[in-house]
Amino acid sequence: MTLAPDGEGQPRQVYIQLMPPPFSQGWVENIRTLARAHWYDGLAVMRVQDNYVVQWGDPNHDNPESSGPQKPLPEGVGAVREDYTYPRHLDRPRALDPLFVPPNDVLRWTSFYRGFPVAGVGTPDTERNWPLHCYGMVGVGHGMPPDTGTGGELYTVIGQAPRHLDRNLALVGRVVEGIEHLSSLPRGAGAGGFYADPARRTRIESIRVASDLPASERLRFEYLSTESDSFARYVEARANRRDPFFVVSGGGADICNIPVPVRPIPG
Repeated sequence: MTLAPDGEGQPRQVYIQLMPPPFSQGWVENIRTLARAHWYDGLAVMRVQDNYVVQWGDPNHDNPESSGPQKPLPEGVGAVREDYTYPRHLDRPRALDPLFVPPNDVLRWTSFYRGFPVAGVGTPDTERNWPLHCYGMVGVGHGMPPDTGTGGELYTVIGQAPRHLDRNLALVGRVVEGIEHLSSLPRGAGAGGFYADPARRTRIESIRVASDLPASERLRFEYLSTESDSFARYVEARANRRDPFFVVSGGGADICNIPVPVRPIPG
């Protein structure tokens, strides 16, 4: 996502990794369709609520500070009739189970799946899993239920993890680079952090699917596999800090305080 340059003329780009299967794939496909149709181009960041979320998309959709006409969606894009949870078993790295706070048990747990924080409940026959609203996660805005959103309105978490939103909105990815261009924006003074003055919104120049760009324009990333032994050691180190500053070891860590390491791939 390319935003308008900042006040000093510096470019602002935000890179988002979309959610892998089995979660939220209806919304993910909508987002790809919208990006390929250049539907987001010229829209705006219209909501910045402190210690909560930054939201972008059509400023006239579900916005208490705006009453203009909504931008029509491309043909074939509509609200997704899909569950926010995955009703089947997911393999997870069980070696991490003792390192989380609160601790995992046989009927309720948190963990990681393909680089994303997840939670689950149930027995092997009733298991359900879902992604979590940790810092930098990207979700789909929507109106009152049963509306589930299309992907035309997106938000990212910029504060303490609002886990009460889990299973109430679709999570579709996470910001892997450039979140400072969103978290540092002025807070909105209107209801819910929306900008009461449209002039304070930040323009979206474009949103593109990286795989559609010429190879020379793609910035590629890699993340530490959450199924690896290296990641297990990383989580243990986050849960039990041993550097000189710490007098007392925590003995565990909240999953949203264990960010998955991500880095650009040179070249």
